[in-house]
Amino acid sequence: MVVTQDGGREPRRVTILGSTGSVGTQTIDLVARDPGAFAVEALTANRNVALLARQARELGAKLAVVADPAAYADLRDALAGTGIRAAAGAEAVAEAASLPADWVMAAIVGAAGLEPVLAAVRRGATVAFANKEVLVCAGCLMMEEVRRHGATLLPVDSEHSAIWQCFDFARPGGIRRLVLTASGGPFRTHDRAFMATVTPEQAVRHPTWDMGAKISIDSATMMNKGLEIIEAHFLFDVPEERIDVLVHPQSVVHSLVEYVDGSVLAQLGTPDMRTPIAYTLAWPERIATPAERLDLAKAGTLTFEAPDPERFPALRLARAALQSGGGAPTILSAANEVAVQAFLDRRIGFLDIERVVEDTLAELPHHAPSDLEGVRRIDAEARRCATGLTAGR
Repeated sequence: MVVTQDGGREPRRVTILGSTGSVGTQTIDLVARDPGAFAVEALTANRNVALLARQARELGAKLAVVADPAAYADLRDALAGTGIRAAAGAEAVAEAASLPADWVMAAIVGAAGLEPVLAAVRRGATVAFANKEVLVCAGCLMMEEVRRHGATLLPVDSEHSAIWQCFDFARPGGIRRLVLTASGGPFRTHDRAFMATVTPEQAVRHPTWDMGAKISIDSATMMNKGLEIIEAHFLFDVPEERIDVLVHPQSVVHSLVEYVDGSVLAQLGTPDMRTPIAYTLAWPERIATPAERLDLAKAGTLTFEAPDPERFPALRLARAALQSGGGAPTILSAANEVAVQAFLDRRIGFLDIERVVEDTLAELPHHAPSDLEGVRRIDAEARRCATGLTAGR
């Protein structure tokens, strides 16, 4: 609910970009549990027409958009007679983000989410972003747009949500460092020889979190944590050397903020994405979720360890890209997207993912983009380079 100027309450208008993915469906679950509190402006998906149409009908969305133009006819037919407008294509997805929703969930995977997030930011919306690639690809430019248009970015990643809840924004000088926790993924205890043989089915089998294929692979390589370092740098304006990573297999402590006096604040909870999603959905209030309650006595022992840089070089690559600056983070993100898809398509091996990323970073210049069109050019060139490298493996 939103409080009006006269003290009344009305439903919060929401748009969900990427409603059929992992984060999107969990957002739908929360909205559907209290339909009187929310009015759905728009839902978008890549090509899952059947699920998108069902969601739109059940929630009474005004607009449903499928990114793949080839799927438009199926979506139009599925929504015939409902009064829900159907549309397709990248421009239509950006239009959905431009609708007058109070709150926009940005859950489109990869750099494809850049344009829609920008559209929402430029109208000063509150944007819950689960797409870390947006800040990785265009961190400086995106944060400048946020400031210029008075938008609010609320992180959905459990790690950044945890930091957000522990971060003293009024007195940032008192913060010594940020500590991002990592589950370690499915191969935390395996050696490189084993990882060279793993299949996509093994790599997407995350031990604690229920996530989509791309982010699950990123977790398995620990590139996910590297991207999160870059995201945290831009979101919290903290230098790379003051952002650490700590492996925590139980995924109960979601991240920590250390202060100069030695105090360390942490946010804890069961590993359920509906908790950080709900934090953004109701912000600045809180709402109940169906997530399992945390029972520390039942959890028993919580363990922590430093990440192994030899077995997981993606962390080194991400830090190097952030240190290099310019277009390096954009190149890193684009090359990783290409390499992950190539692995999922069984065209390269698991360890080839990091090699493709490293070779792409080495091959291309790291010139800083001056605008978002420059980001798009760097992203496209990195994809071309990485695609060529995957074809040669």
